[in-house]
Amino acid sequence: MDFKNKTAFITGGGSGIGESAAIALAARGAYVVVGDLNFENASQVANEILSQGGKAIALEIDVSDANSVDSAFKKAEDWYGDTTNLLLNSAGILGIHAFIDYPVDLFNKVMTVNVTGTFLCSQRASQSMVKAEFGRIVNVASVSAERAGIGRTAYGTSKAAMVGLTKQLTMELGPYGITANAIAPGPVLTPLTEASYTPETIEAYTSMIPAHRLGLLDDMTSTILFLLSDGAAYINGAYLPVDGGYLASGVSKTGKLT
Repeated sequence: MDFKNKTAFITGGGSGIGESAAIALAARGAYVVVGDLNFENASQVANEILSQGGKAIALEIDVSDANSVDSAFKKAEDWYGDTTNLLLNSAGILGIHAFIDYPVDLFNKVMTVNVTGTFLCSQRASQSMVKAEFGRIVNVASVSAERAGIGRTAYGTSKAAMVGLTKQLTMELGPYGITANAIAPGPVLTPLTEASYTPETIEAYTSMIPAHRLGLLDDMTSTILFLLSDGAAYINGAYLPVDGGYLASGVSKTGKLT
């Protein structure tokens, strides 16, 4: 996949899936903006890309704030020109808490970051994409959009809303040569989850995943790169699980086949 002369804005680019995608895009020739609320993390990723001969800048962005989003995109466009070709919305928060007394402030925060943030960044990026009559938007949703989990009232709801938003983008931006798709990662091994997963947690997940392993960052990144590539020009409005079959599986153990 060749992304030479393409410009890519990555939210949540300072860690996890966003970091992995940013490094991979830069390695394939893209001008990469590593956007993150944590500027130190974003700078570390951008410096790694630069050390490998890639092109990148780090920008602080609060995706839940329209002024911050607009400011970040203006700085990015001053760097690479006035058109954002590719957008990866991977910024997000979890907000685990029991439903029965889930704090409304926390619920609103999760929805604002995950949903409103995706809306604001997509809206801002699409303004230049429309002028260029080309663009690729990929939103990082989750299997939690379909499969409920304990403590994930806000997170699951927000990810389901992101899927709906992706379809709305498809309808209105498609005529301008812009595609919008969402991926749904299943349980993924990242530096953060590796520190929190116990052997019991991993065993519980893998028993429900037909691939019998957790996902890796490379699994997510290769899918993202495909959806951002010219090869995915006719894929629009898709919600693509990247989960080793997690959503497809039913009861994990129903007996032995004879």
